[in-house]
Amino acid sequence: MTDLPAHSRERVTISEVARVAGVSKATVSRYIGGDRQLLAEATAKRLEEVIERLGYRPNQMARGLKRGQTRLIGMLVADILNPYSVAVMHGVETACRQHGYSLVVCNTNRDDEQERHHLAALQSYNVEGLIVNTLGHHPGELLNLQRDMPMVLVDRQLPELNVDLVGLDNAQAIEQALDHLQARGYRDILAVTEPLDGTSSRLERTQAFTASISRRAGMRQQLVEIDGNLHARLDAFLGSNGHGPQAIFTFNGVATLTVTRVLHDAGCNLFQDVGLIALDELDWYPLVGSGITALAQPTERIGVAAFDCLHDRLRGESGAPRRLDFKAELIIRGSTHTRE
Repeated sequence: MTDLPAHSRERVTISEVARVAGVSKATVSRYIGGDRQLLAEATAKRLEEVIERLGYRPNQMARGLKRGQTRLIGMLVADILNPYSVAVMHGVETACRQHGYSLVVCNTNRDDEQERHHLAALQSYNVEGLIVNTLGHHPGELLNLQRDMPMVLVDRQLPELNVDLVGLDNAQAIEQALDHLQARGYRDILAVTEPLDGTSSRLERTQAFTASISRRAGMRQQLVEIDGNLHARLDAFLGSNGHGPQAIFTFNGVATLTVTRVLHDAGCNLFQDVGLIALDELDWYPLVGSGITALAQPTERIGVAAFDCLHDRLRGESGAPRRLDFKAELIIRGSTHTRE
């Protein structure tokens, strides 16, 4: 056996294994391909020893391409810094590993050109299926990919794609949050969302919020998007407190962080001056003041379900596209204490 470290040796080839073992390349291929039962016990034993001694490692990608299977799943995310994306991705990766797949993740960073580039790259990697959680500004490219491989959407619906969708039951989450605020005595609610750029989940939440408030006697609502004027808009909301106890409802983790910073900078007495409830549950919520009340998304389950849908399609399941909507869990903390 050579004493050279592994990184300085050239990759051992299947031909070298065959030569040292005194068998054909076809025999080695049968052994590493899982057809060992076709080989004599002595031959299999000799190949095992030679492979171990030479440090041979099969090129799984090449083998996969030859069989038409790479065991690769692609995932396209809009913002890998978003805790939601990371949590869902963890669920997808866990499910992939349990089923013998590897996950290739591409982050578009909310950039349309990066999205186009990554879609082309994923196709060149010969991924067997694709999980998409991104802006969807290139439905044409995604539609072309859909013809070549199964695809599942996470959180964001793209009308052009007739595929499975896995995400949150947004209407139920909004209703649950407003039920809680109303029971705690809040009457003046300001909702804060990231820009409504056509993202379906944001639109669903804003529409559900407006509809639900309209059915609740004595409650008033305002809705603002995060932009350069957010500080002024929050000041205006807090200054118009004649309608009753006030609360801010943030529609995702990014909005929650932004609002919390603005309130802190303004010297707001958290959470005496204004209540706060957030859609999404993040690790830092219990650490702010008396803790931020949240609607936790089952992100791990969403990620696993996205892979399960894709896996079903990979195994040939047909039928109409499914929509799986998971329920949020209300976690009550001090930011929504009872108001008189």
